[in-house]
Amino acid sequence: MLLLPQCPFLSHAGGLAGGIEICITFPTEYVKTQLQLDEKANPPRYKGIGDCVKQTVRDHGVRGLYRGLSSLLYGSIPKAAVRFGTFEFLSNQMREEQGVKFIHDQTSPNPKYRGFFHGVREIVREQGLKGTYQGLTATVLKQGSNQAIRFFVMTSLRNWYKGDNPNKAINPFITGVFGAIAGAASVFGNTPLDVVKTRMQGLEAHKYKNTWDCAYQIMKHEGPLAFYKGTVPRLGRVCLDVAIVFIIYDEVVKFLDKVWKTD
Repeated sequence: MLLLPQCPFLSHAGGLAGGIEICITFPTEYVKTQLQLDEKANPPRYKGIGDCVKQTVRDHGVRGLYRGLSSLLYGSIPKAAVRFGTFEFLSNQMREEQGVKFIHDQTSPNPKYRGFFHGVREIVREQGLKGTYQGLTATVLKQGSNQAIRFFVMTSLRNWYKGDNPNKAINPFITGVFGAIAGAASVFGNTPLDVVKTRMQGLEAHKYKNTWDCAYQIMKHEGPLAFYKGTVPRLGRVCLDVAIVFIIYDEVVKFLDKVWKTD
């Protein structure tokens, strides 16, 4: 794994890419989260992706699809800045844990959190620091498998494309396509973990004993298909996310190679 923080230009480029990406794709993240939190036992609130978007826009306007954006921005920018580095797990922890709780809260009739920092303060006040670590096991498994799948697929596709010529250039379009494929592979590979993580970090997480109990309850009461709720909107966001990050990263590296020649 490459360590980008050694070069501030790479770090800034990654942070910018992450910020732009989340602003573009946040509505899909919002819809994905709502569908994953929509339990059959409640009963379900949404009939599908279209119905979720329709109800949100009807009740809160188009801006409703961006509720909770700030919480993900605070984590996505530093996360992307060090995406290829050792802080991947820590930055995603901040983004995922607070992001899901805030998005879930904002869909309730009377939201209790006025913003990201107020939400963090209230969670810590009510549940202690451990409240910000709900779903830790599922998050570790999700993020670990995410990066393993994405980097494996991306590296395999690059090697296949270059063939016997390791110096063969890859243009941004091809990089984007490979990135989207790598993103799609990670979605199909670990969406069940993402569903469990989302439930464990939602406002109803208290009814689960732990990550494994959450998975058991979902299987028992909702069946195996419930583990793939939100797959389509997540697919759209992740494919674009990974494509953008890899394109910007590769282009910045190419630029720096031209500016700072090394022997």
